[in-house]
Amino acid sequence: MSPARPGPAALTVVGIGADGWEGITDAARAALLDAEVLIGGPRQLDLLPSRCAGERITWPSPLRPAVPALLAAHAGRRVAVLASGDPMFHGIGRALTEELGATAVRVLPHPSSVSHACARLGWPQEDVEVVTLVGRPAGRLAAALHEGRRLLVLSVDATGPGTVAALLRDRGYGPSRMRVLEQLGGARERTTAESTADTWAEPPGDALNIVAVTCHRDPDALRLGAVPGLPDTAYEHDGQLTKRHIRAATLGALAPAPGELLWDVGGGSGSIAVEWMRTHPTCRAVTVERDAVRAERITRNAERLGVPALRVVTGAAPAALAGLPRPDAVFIGGGLTAPGLLDACWAALAPGGRLVANTVTLESEALLADAHRRHGGELVRLAVAHAVPVGGFTGWRQAMPVTQWSAQKPTGAAEPSAEAPAASSAQASATPSAQPSAAPSAPPAQTPDGPPDRAGAAT
Repeated sequence: MSPARPGPAALTVVGIGADGWEGITDAARAALLDAEVLIGGPRQLDLLPSRCAGERITWPSPLRPAVPALLAAHAGRRVAVLASGDPMFHGIGRALTEELGATAVRVLPHPSSVSHACARLGWPQEDVEVVTLVGRPAGRLAAALHEGRRLLVLSVDATGPGTVAALLRDRGYGPSRMRVLEQLGGARERTTAESTADTWAEPPGDALNIVAVTCHRDPDALRLGAVPGLPDTAYEHDGQLTKRHIRAATLGALAPAPGELLWDVGGGSGSIAVEWMRTHPTCRAVTVERDAVRAERITRNAERLGVPALRVVTGAAPAALAGLPRPDAVFIGGGLTAPGLLDACWAALAPGGRLVANTVTLESEALLADAHRRHGGELVRLAVAHAVPVGGFTGWRQAMPVTQWSAQKPTGAAEPSAEAPAASSAQASATPSAQPSAAPSAPPAQTPDGPPDRAGAAT
């Protein structure tokens, strides 16, 4: 239970840098001197002078789940929370305002490490992408790698630069230029000499550091663009893959927007969910795949392509949809003939949500034609042909055409519950992509659609 919200500005969040007490404003000092309770990390608390007499409390780990109880334990007291740099930039300020409301929290920011780093490097801040690895898997850095792009990577500790260098090498960005900036703004500030990820040999330094990267791709590395339609060779797969041109058209119909959630039903290799999440850092996705081997493969694809937060649910739909958070969009790429699947996905959508379904079989096409009759939308056939050698000449080889139905749920439709309705049978296991399912491998059951069960797999 959340604590009762105190009066306006009952809690003050003070940003503090490596320059410590001397670097903060008079208003920040007054708030810290007046506080009855001082909460922060050991490093921040050690920066305060002894005349800050409030009770000192170190954040527990994990931090976020402990926030409600910790605030409740000190309700009615004057509380000051210490944060590194700007509390509202990848900091504790977000958790506190979400818990208490913006009017109950007074934020006194300090220049962030990103501001200091851009000043030292001469990089315009608006041209830099910031990636934090604090409390997040390092694999998410891969989504930001593009030739010539400038990145500032927030390290979790002294091992961060080495982790960044290893990931750059693994993803084909070994020629990228790297520098580490430590203790920015403080008396012990230091910047390492520039090196490439390929030749990185710096020993671990200070735990308070930020890694500056200018991205350069190895000429032989696969080029991954910023829009949907990644090369098919970017994915590990067993043939169950929505191919590049169909995938690009499908993501166009799904129309991802920042913060939205996708259900990818019949995940195959996970390509639709992966590229949905790559469109914006706040896009989220759940992929549902009945086969445990494929589910683990989806996890590996998500990690390698920079979206390790992709949630993988191992189970058969529609039963596996039970209890999932309500989606903004649904893609059905396989198993359309499973009884009740199409209707369950449509019912789960909020008004204004989008549903896109692909198929290559006549049986499933009949279902999509009926859905088009009942709900409207757009019914299209997508055909792709590739030029191939024909003897000493060149001709076209036609792939299996894909029928696609896409529709938007009317905004006047009844509002569904926040979670999908419970299913009546079967069980599903949900695993975040960073922790693949340990379910034993078993051959996938034959679907009524027949192989290929992933629309576009044969294209």
